[in-house]
Amino acid sequence: MQGKVKPDLDAIEAFYVGIDVCKERLDVHVHPSGETFAVANDAGGWRCLKRKLARYLVERVVMESTSKFHRAAHRSLAAAGYATAIVNPLRVRLFAEAAGVLAKTDRLDARVLALMACQLAPGATEPASKSLEDLGEMAHARRKLIEQRTATLLQQSTVACRSVHGTLRAHLAAIAKAIGSLDKQIMEAIHSDAALARRFAILTSIPSIGPVVASTLIAAMAELGSLGGKQAAALAGLAPFADDSGPRTGKRRIRGGRAEVRRALYQAALVAARFHPQLKQVYLRLTAEGKAKKLALIAIARKLLVLANTLITENRTWQPRHA
Repeated sequence: MQGKVKPDLDAIEAFYVGIDVCKERLDVHVHPSGETFAVANDAGGWRCLKRKLARYLVERVVMESTSKFHRAAHRSLAAAGYATAIVNPLRVRLFAEAAGVLAKTDRLDARVLALMACQLAPGATEPASKSLEDLGEMAHARRKLIEQRTATLLQQSTVACRSVHGTLRAHLAAIAKAIGSLDKQIMEAIHSDAALARRFAILTSIPSIGPVVASTLIAAMAELGSLGGKQAAALAGLAPFADDSGPRTGKRRIRGGRAEVRRALYQAALVAARFHPQLKQVYLRLTAEGKAKKLALIAIARKLLVLANTLITENRTWQPRHA
């Protein structure tokens, strides 16, 4: 009998969803159906989005990282069981150019994200807890205040007018007070969460890693403990990448990664190169072999990160090695 044919469940087509995020709305593209729509970036819009996606067998959802505007939508989709990847906007732009998409609009960006989900299959990203998100915002605010303090100190050093000098001095005092307040809030946020407090204890047990570096690692690199050493180094932008072509062997360079983590670990490396029991010897050996000092410090920073990742994975604090 001709007519309807029962579908083969093994041949059901998978769909990939790209979502371009802004403060007010979400632009959505479903590949390969080609359906596009927009919903509000609020609770009602997320419910509407999930109702529309329920018609498809969604394999992967991809969204750009947008500081904070994607977070609530990400949590809503993850809670509903959708595997959602949060990707770096630069990576998306490079993919778009490779695909020949040079124009940039919200709808086009959503389409590019859906194609990226299909072609590259980026891994799903677990949404951060609210406490970790709050900690990240505190750490970010502290970094901005440090930048303001540095800029104000430089400005103060070039000012001859006494009244302006006094104004800048008062501004510096206000910045110092705000930094102190944030330091207190960060410590309270860490110690109010048992898991974060344990991470903090592990990280600060490592010589040369103090409270500021430890809180930066906790806030900006939640993946620590769930990665391999090389993955962690690449994520922080501390892994050297090859630059070879034919017979030419290029110079290895670090690139990409999370700048705030890299800066914090570089500061810790400066201390470790002088005072860490084992890493001081590594630094001296590298410089004795002719390595540039900055290159040796990057190697120390990478070793500190790998050590921190290992200790968190094994849930143990650092212990000195004895002969």
